[in-house]
Amino acid sequence: MTQGTETGTGTGTGTTAEALVERDVSEAAEKELVEALARHGVALRTRRVLAHRGPSELQWAVLIALPLQGFLSGLGTEAVKDAYAALKSAVRRVTRREQPADSRPLVLQDAASGLRVVLEADLPGEAYEQLVGMDLTPFRHGPLHYDRARRRWRSELDEAAAETEPDA
Repeated sequence: MTQGTETGTGTGTGTTAEALVERDVSEAAEKELVEALARHGVALRTRRVLAHRGPSELQWAVLIALPLQGFLSGLGTEAVKDAYAALKSAVRRVTRREQPADSRPLVLQDAASGLRVVLEADLPGEAYEQLVGMDLTPFRHGPLHYDRARRRWRSELDEAAAETEPDA
């Protein structure tokens, strides 16, 4: 179980979300993320992570749990470019590290299904554009990563599961 200490709250209206924030993410970066989500109607409560995770677990800088499809759909109906630009800026700031090879992503997790979307610091704008208009219901396993070569979001676990399912 992850332990943490509450360090801040967001003041949005509509959606409520919780975030686990790694110890080494600056307070300024955390505040920027809270403010970016608040501008889009998400009240974000953050907690600092105290427990050490094992090497087999996904290493992230911030994990945000929220009603993911509703959040992304809401971004799609608002000023999309402003929304993903703000989120992209916050992701870059939160995931930036001294050593680029050591950067860790910001992860969005659907509160109901547990599906995770991994947002890396250097994602292209088209990745955010695709994400805000994406239907997440076909994905069962996740996590979703943006495949730069294919220029689309994908879940390798979902693809593998589909290959092993018997034909109907």
